[in-house]
Amino acid sequence: MRQNHEIDYKIFGEEMQYVEVELDPNETAIAEPGAFMMMDDGIQLETIMGDGSQQHTGILGKLLGAGKRLLVGESLFMTTFSNISSTKKFVSFASPYPGKIIMLDLLRLGGKIICQKDAFLCAAKGVSIGIEFQKKLGVGLFGGEGFIMEKLEGDGLAFMHASGYVQERDLQPGELIKIDTGCIVGFTSTIQYDIQFIGGIKNTIFGGEGLFFATLRGPGKVWIQSLPISRLAGRILAYGTYKRKEEGSVLGGLGNLLDGDGWK
Repeated sequence: MRQNHEIDYKIFGEEMQYVEVELDPNETAIAEPGAFMMMDDGIQLETIMGDGSQQHTGILGKLLGAGKRLLVGESLFMTTFSNISSTKKFVSFASPYPGKIIMLDLLRLGGKIICQKDAFLCAAKGVSIGIEFQKKLGVGLFGGEGFIMEKLEGDGLAFMHASGYVQERDLQPGELIKIDTGCIVGFTSTIQYDIQFIGGIKNTIFGGEGLFFATLRGPGKVWIQSLPISRLAGRILAYGTYKRKEEGSVLGGLGNLLDGDGWK
């Protein structure tokens, strides 16, 4: 039996997705501020401190839960959407950048998912959104996500969002994969997470892949994104600020013409 609110859902779109959550009377969904897209009349919106789960009761508990969210770079507050009518109502939440929305049934995933700090989108009321400290010093210093990652706990439905293409992999006991730290979306609590030095002077200086990558060892389930938003933002920034050395020359103008810049 689920203790969290039991919600139904439908995901729309391909690359710019949103999730539509169906709420029965007295059911509630929680979401990150800014994730809201649209809702039916009869749904009441309320801004709360913390996530509204039973783990954070009382003023002190709410302050503690909200403070933990600040540590992972999230807002101090969350938003609840409650169906106060007598019929089914719908509320929709949109991903903030191109990619995929991932549904997580926490009841079937061991009750806990560890994910990157900005992965959470929305969930059924009762799901706890907290922090997960990386116990190993090396993981904390070089793991890309620092000492702190986000954790989703409960037995309801929760939704993560990721950029690019998302692959879901089931790792068998002892099975190990090596992955760019920014490509990790989330994993179940049974996965062993560590970092590994790439090694080699040429790899370090000229490899362009950083000094470390993550290792994920099974058993468990992992979600991997092909295009971390930080990588996309870095490429856009580099493209916008890059200036060709040959600009102003005849060959430079010819190069711009050939690659399309001269046709604008």
